[in-house]
Amino acid sequence: MDYLKNIPQTMIDFLIITVFSLLIGLSQRQLRLQNNPDTPTFGTDRTFTFIGILGYILALLDHSGYRLFILGSAALIVVLAIAYYFHIKNHNDYGLTTIFIALITYSLGPVILTQPKWMVLLIVVTVLIFSELKELFINISQKFDRHEFLTLGKFLIIAGVILPLVPDEAFIPGMSLTPYKIWLAVVVISTISYVSYLLKKFVFRKGGIIISGILGGLYSSTATTIILARKSHDDQAHMKQYMAAIVFAIAMMYLRILLIILIFNYELFLKIWLFLLILALVSAGVALFIFFRNKGQSDVTGGLTEDKNPLEFKVALIFTALYIAFSFITYAVVNRYGAVGLNVLSYIVGLTDIDPFLINLFQGKFSIGLDAVAIATLQAIISNNILKLLYGCFFAGRKSWIILVSGFIIIIAVNIVFVLIA
Repeated sequence: MDYLKNIPQTMIDFLIITVFSLLIGLSQRQLRLQNNPDTPTFGTDRTFTFIGILGYILALLDHSGYRLFILGSAALIVVLAIAYYFHIKNHNDYGLTTIFIALITYSLGPVILTQPKWMVLLIVVTVLIFSELKELFINISQKFDRHEFLTLGKFLIIAGVILPLVPDEAFIPGMSLTPYKIWLAVVVISTISYVSYLLKKFVFRKGGIIISGILGGLYSSTATTIILARKSHDDQAHMKQYMAAIVFAIAMMYLRILLIILIFNYELFLKIWLFLLILALVSAGVALFIFFRNKGQSDVTGGLTEDKNPLEFKVALIFTALYIAFSFITYAVVNRYGAVGLNVLSYIVGLTDIDPFLINLFQGKFSIGLDAVAIATLQAIISNNILKLLYGCFFAGRKSWIILVSGFIIIIAVNIVFVLIA
């Protein structure tokens, strides 16, 4: 293999440009045959190959500011403009994709001379993939409305604009509470909720009850329990499927909490990950048992029809207020009563929204050991599961009580065992 070292780098670069330009040209020919076989275009395989070679030659010959390359690009733009004018005149087609791909192909020459080889490969792969995704982008854009872009803008502001600007200095000496930690918690919860929202709205829009329970558990297992329980009350024929979906939401809750722990407290993650993973598997197993006991019935499409925006400003304010409140409460309780006080607090907090409490617990630096934090986490989940059981029984009706109670008892019992051995 030593003879490969004697091959000039210029020759290797030339071969790479030739092959990649040819691949882009072949892709353009294939697209023309698929879409408009009778309509002539600017060029395909040979044309794009020559464009790539021309860009490489001019970039190679001129190393003082790439004047030849710039002049060549100006000439290419004139040729492309003339071709584009007659294409519009003769075929009334205003598409610019081929023109821009030709310019990108021409630019591969200086890229391969100044950048790593993987950059050239990345550009070519991106061009090939995006050229083939026109229909997919059309379908996606048809599903979007102006509210979706507004939601996306809110998410980018929350995660990309506000978070880097927030100071990371403690409010009160001795407390680990900082504006940055508060907003980071908002960003993490918003991200998980937003991903669940996008999956439900665009990927599994016509998903059944089970899919709704799984995705809803990523967003809010409590809200999902209430919604599915109400629907089961009105659709007794598929009641067991709704109950299975509720338990699936519980399984996803364990995975969501596991992800949050991984983000905020890696040491705690190493201690508790197996417990939460087993609890998620147990919950999923109970849900599957309920579902397959009723597998003779077809699944109902639709599930959670409420595509609620997870990035509402009011929701962020409520979460922030709860996070700050639990920060002060937890700090005061731990300093005064220690681990015993935290145990009591965890059961009480479980009757509310546990995410602000848990994230504060994971981020905080308290005068208690990691074992106490792990136990408090599991205890808060137990209390929260009991609350969801009560919600489910209240909204679903008496016919669902046996299924819900038996399923939740198994999950809560395993949870209690882990509290005892944690």
